[in-house]
Amino acid sequence: MKNKFYLISLLICVLIGLIGIIFQWVWYLYIVALPIIFLGISDLSQTKHSLKYNFPVIGRMRWWAEWLRPKVYQYFVESDTDGAPFNRLSRNVIYQRSKKTNDTTPFGTQLNVYETGYEWLNHSIAPLHHDKVDQNPRIIVGNSDCKQPYSASIFNISAMSFGSLSQNAIMALNGGAKLGNFAHNTGEGGLSPYHLEPGGDIIWQIGTGYFGCRNNDGSFNYDAYSERSKLPNVKMVEIKLSQGAKPGHGGILPASKVTDEISKIRLVEKGKDVLSPPYHTAFSNPLELVYFIKKLRELSEGKPIGFKLCIGQKSQFISICKAMISTTIYPDFITVDGGEGGTGAAPLEFSNSVGMPLRDALAFVYDCLNGYGIKKHIKIIASGKVHTGFDIVKNICLGADMCNGARAMMLALGCIQALECNTNTCPTGVATQNPNLYKGLNVDDKKVRVFNYQKETVKAAIELMAAAGIDHPNRLHRSYIYKRVNGSQIKTYSEMYPYLLKGSLLEAPFPRGWELDVMQGNENSFESKIKY
Repeated sequence: MKNKFYLISLLICVLIGLIGIIFQWVWYLYIVALPIIFLGISDLSQTKHSLKYNFPVIGRMRWWAEWLRPKVYQYFVESDTDGAPFNRLSRNVIYQRSKKTNDTTPFGTQLNVYETGYEWLNHSIAPLHHDKVDQNPRIIVGNSDCKQPYSASIFNISAMSFGSLSQNAIMALNGGAKLGNFAHNTGEGGLSPYHLEPGGDIIWQIGTGYFGCRNNDGSFNYDAYSERSKLPNVKMVEIKLSQGAKPGHGGILPASKVTDEISKIRLVEKGKDVLSPPYHTAFSNPLELVYFIKKLRELSEGKPIGFKLCIGQKSQFISICKAMISTTIYPDFITVDGGEGGTGAAPLEFSNSVGMPLRDALAFVYDCLNGYGIKKHIKIIASGKVHTGFDIVKNICLGADMCNGARAMMLALGCIQALECNTNTCPTGVATQNPNLYKGLNVDDKKVRVFNYQKETVKAAIELMAAAGIDHPNRLHRSYIYKRVNGSQIKTYSEMYPYLLKGSLLEAPFPRGWELDVMQGNENSFESKIKY
C-alpha cells in the first residue's frame, strides 16, 4: 500500500502539472492534493494505528464517522445473547484501557437498569481500600500428580491460533503476556515460532487435528508432543474437546489463509481448507480420556494438563467425572467455553444455536465437580466473552478460578470488528495472512496495549472486590451478584444456581433435577446408559 500511495501521489502531481500547462487554473488543485498527500505520508510514518498505515487517508474515515456519530447512540447499539453488554461503550473501554487513556464515563449508568438481564454487584457498606486487596492475585494450577504447577493470573489470553491470526498479532499477544506475566493460549493451530519468540508463558492447546504433534495420517504423535511440551515457555497443556464458537464441529481455517509456512507448522496441504475432525482419535470414551491426560502429564515431565469444552449433554460431562473417580486421575484444570464465545470462522447455526452459555455451563461444571467431591483437585477457567473486570468477578462468583479472554484481546490489538476474519482481508492486520496488511500491525506498540488492557482490567476487578469488602477472589460467591430476571423480579446467582452440597452426587438420593443425568452418566462410554 505504501508504494501504491507514493506512485498514485506522484501521478496526480504530474498530471496536475501537465494539465496546468494548458489550463493554468488546474494548478489550484495542488491546494487540495498536496495536503491530502502530506496527510497520507503522515499516516505511513506512524505505527500506532494499523488501519491508517494500511489505508492512508481513507482509513481516517473510521474516526471521522465515529466523531460524527450521535453520542447517545454509541451506548445502545448491540447486546450479547445472554444480555451482557458488548456495545460501543464496552469497546471504547477496551480501547481506552489498552492506550491507558481515561476509561471513565459521565452521567451515571449507561444501561437500562430495569431491563431484563441487567446485572450488578452486591457491594459492602464497609468496603475495603483497594490497596488492602491482593493486587496481583495468582492461582496455582496443578494437583498432587503435577510436578510443575503453574502460578497463573486471573485473566489470560484465550485460544486464538496462528493461521487465524497473523504472525504479528501472535507476537504482540505473546509479547503482552510476557510484559504482564500472564498466559497466552495458542489455540488449536499449534506452537509456532511467533508464540515462542517473545518469551511469554504458553498454554499449548491440542485440538482434534493434533497440529504440531501429529503423524502424516493425522493420528497423535507422542514423540513430537513430548519434545514440544518440554519447552520452557510451555507452562500448561490443554486438550480441546470442543469450543464455544462451533461445539460439536471441527476447527476451520479457510484455504486462503493456508500459506507455505502454516502448512509446514500444521503438517497440512497448502491451498485447501483445513477442517479439523469433530472428535478425537487418541481416545474414544471417558476412561481413555483420563488415561490420555495421565500420559500427557508424564510425557511433559509433570506439567499441568487439562481440557477445554463447551457443555452440551450434561450426562457426558458427568461420565468424565465418574471416570475421574474410578481411576483417581484428575485433570489439573478444566476450561469452560460458553456457547457465545468465538472469534474466528464458524457456521452461523453453530455460532448462534449450539452450546450452553457460559454462565449456566460454569455453574453446572462447578456444581458437578463439587457434587462428586473432586473440585479440590481441579481449577476452572471461564472463557466466553470476558471483557471487563465485572465479567471476571461474575465468573469467579459462579465457580471459576480464573478467566480467559479472546475478543477483547483482539480489540486491544486494534481489531475494529470489520467481520472479515474468515476472508483473509482483515484491514488492521490482526486476522490475515496477507503481509501487505499484517505488516501494518506494529508488534512493539501493540504488545504494550495488550499488557495495558489486561493490567487495567484486573485492576478493575480488584477494585470491584474491594467495593464488596473482599480481599481475595477465592472469597467471592454467588450471593454477590444480582440479576433482574423480569420487570419486577430480582434474583441472586445463588438463587438462580443453588449450590450442591459437597459429595451429594456420589450416592442416591441425588439432588432434584440431577437424577436422570447422573443415571445416564457412564465412565465406559460417552453414550447414555439409559436407552429410550
